[in-house]
Parts: sequence; structure tokens; C-alpha cells
Amino acid sequence: MIQVLSSVWALLLGVVLIMLGNGMHATLIGVRGGIEGFSSVALAVVTSAYFVGFLSGARITPIMIRRVGHVRVFAALGSFMSAALIAFPLLTEPWAWTPLRVLVGFCMSGIYVTSESWLNDASTNETRGKVLSAYMIAQTLGIIGAQGLLTLGDASTSVLFIGASILVSVSFAPILLSVATVPVTEAARPMPMRELFNNAPLSTVGIFILGSVYATQSGMGAVFGTKIGLSTAQIALFVGMLFAGALLFQYPIGWLSDRMDRRKLIFGSAAVGALFCVLGWASEDSLWFLMGAAFCAGGVTTPLYALFLAYTNDFLTLEEMPAASGALVLTFGVGAILGPLASGWAMQHFGPFAFWLVLCVMFGAIAVYSLYRMTRREAIPADETESYVSVLPTTSAMAVETAGVWAAEQAEAEAEAEAEAAAEAEAEQEEADQAEMDKKAQDTNQS
Repeated sequence: MIQVLSSVWALLLGVVLIMLGNGMHATLIGVRGGIEGFSSVALAVVTSAYFVGFLSGARITPIMIRRVGHVRVFAALGSFMSAALIAFPLLTEPWAWTPLRVLVGFCMSGIYVTSESWLNDASTNETRGKVLSAYMIAQTLGIIGAQGLLTLGDASTSVLFIGASILVSVSFAPILLSVATVPVTEAARPMPMRELFNNAPLSTVGIFILGSVYATQSGMGAVFGTKIGLSTAQIALFVGMLFAGALLFQYPIGWLSDRMDRRKLIFGSAAVGALFCVLGWASEDSLWFLMGAAFCAGGVTTPLYALFLAYTNDFLTLEEMPAASGALVLTFGVGAILGPLASGWAMQHFGPFAFWLVLCVMFGAIAVYSLYRMTRREAIPADETESYVSVLPTTSAMAVETAGVWAAEQAEAEAEAEAEAAAEAEAEQEEADQAEMDKKAQDTNQS
């Protein structure tokens, strides 16, 4: 593992710094918006704007890269994002923050596409799985670490926004100074939604709803904390808990995913998420119950995303996976746009704790639909499914595509290895049987 990381450490360091800056700004929007007196609906619109930009960037960035190259696109997006982060405290109005969030989402999407293409180019078939895992861990640690940085300044001033801008600006140095080759970026055309639904209806519906869950947690979590009167440090801890749970739950859910019907695991994970959302709704003034609910409800969200991707790949050929990856990311993004709008409206009309009720309904819908799908299709034997790969919702279609293809290739390699081992065992058994027969024949002749 150390040898693998030595070849991509600069890229991973840049990713951590980018996530520190982006994670700070995402939570700051909710905290500073609360200080400025923005309504829940206004902050919901601002939150959704990020995902509008993210989807746009995913479609446009590959075209830009083909025209002017990776380095120029990467540097330009970094400059625009750094400028946008500084502009937030200068224009503290929802109408100004909305286009700024669109711009930040667009830039982050392009940054993901570019950095992931470099990571993919820097890895081999043997190391790609470990590189992907390291990349996901770097992203998660960056988001969690960003929450700790929020306690170092006053959200009512420009200091934290400037700090986020500095982190984003500095993050490009290790990446641009270490990358020697320019990889080829080819974005597959997304699969038509009807075709995706026909192949994997549970994944199509589930990942759409999960997009709403993720955007509500990551975007409206800070808004919820502000509206119930948490301090900046408590809000930072709350948002950190939403992401920290994934570090604990990712491995056991991934281990189970390769050994049982994935629909049952999807149902169980969604049911756990709904249960802890009820706990969060009932926690009222109990800070630690609130943190526990965030840890567990947030902890199942990221594994569910990877579960849906793995379940989709179970029904696709290797050639279909790239197009399906683009369609799934698009579906997730549309859900991410709508989720904060729904939760913001509910929080405005029914109080801030409606944040938990909306999440509970979303998790519940995933659980109910997974139960329904169990009655419509036979389960695929566990030994015939594709490998589970940890993929974060923050990644672009490129990482999703790479992870899916790598998982399929690993599954094929494992199947071939098992077949070869079985053939060798059968040949050895035949040799042993033949030797025993020859010995019996020899004994008979001697008699």
C-alpha cells in the first residue's frame, strides 16, 4: 500500500486540501446564512444551486478539456472557485449566493473530473482498487477535517471564507507540479433513463431518492443546526458526524454486500437510516442523541450509494457500465437538486426538526421500494455478483465508471481463478483415483 501511495501522494494531498476548502464553505453557507437571517427556503435554494452547477460541470468539463487541455481547465476552474469563495461574504444576499453556488458546483465537478482522470492514469490494473480506496478516504477525511477548521474563526466575518479560498488555491500546487502526463478524458454518453430503469429499477429509483438524502444532509445539516440554536462548534461537530459514520459502516456493509442479496442489505441500511432519523427528530435538546443520530443516519448514506452502483453493475455487461455510470450520476444529481428544496420548505412550515422527518420519509421510501423489488425479480447468487467498491457521492461519473469497470474485471479474474483452481483440483483428484486404481490392479495381479 505504501508503494501505491508513493506514486499518487501529491494528487491525494491536493484532494484533501480541496475538500477542506469546499467542506468549509458548504457548512459556512448554513451558518452565515443563519446569522444573516436567511429563511430555510432561501438557504434551500442556495444549497440546490450547488448541484445544478455540479451537473452542468459534469457535462461541459470534458468538452473544455478536449479543447484546451487538462492543465488550463484545472487552473481556470481553481481560480474561479477561489474567487467565488471570497465573494460570498462580500455579497450576503440569497440572490447573490445562488449563482455563486452554481459556479462553485460547476468548478468542483470539473476539478473532480480532471483529478480523477489523473489518478486513473497514475494507477495500474493491480493498484487501481487501492488508489480508489485511498482517494475516497482522502475525500472523507478532508470533509470531516473541514468542520474542525470552522472553529478557528468567526463565521460572521470574512476570515473563514478567505481561509477556504486559500486552501483551494494552495491545493492545486501539489497536483499541477507533480503530474507529468496528460491523460485522455473520454466521457461516455449517459444511458437513456428508460434503459437504465429497465435494467435496474431499484437502483434508478433508489439513487434518485438517495441524491435527495445526501444533499439534505450535507447542505441543510448546517441550516438545521443554525435554526435550533447550536453554536458554530456544535454545528461543525454535527456535520462532521454525518460524514464520519461512513468510515465505520463502509467496510461491514461492503463485506456483507458480496455475501448476500443486495436488496436485503439496501432495505436494512435504509431502515437503519429511517430509524435514526426518528431518533434525531425525538432528540429535542439532547445534544448527544442528536450527534448519534447524525453519525448513524449519515453513516449509511455513502455505503448505500456504493450499494446501488454495485447492484446496477450486476445486471450490465462490461461495455454498458460507462454509459450506466453517467446515467446514475445524472439521476443522483437531479435528486440532489430537489432534496434541499423539499426539506427547506418543510423546515419553513413545520419547524427545523422537519429536517429529520423529511430524511426519514426518504429513507423509508428506499426501504419500501426495495421490499417491493424483492417480489418482482429473483435474487442473483452472491458468487455471480460484481465486487463492491467504495465510491462517494461527491465523485464524478469518471470515478464511478472506473470503479464499476474495475469491480467487474476483479469479479471476472476471481471467477477465472476459481475455475482454474477447481480444474486443478479435479485433475489432481483424477490422478489420485487413477493411481489408486493402478495400485489395486497391481495388487490383484500379484495375488
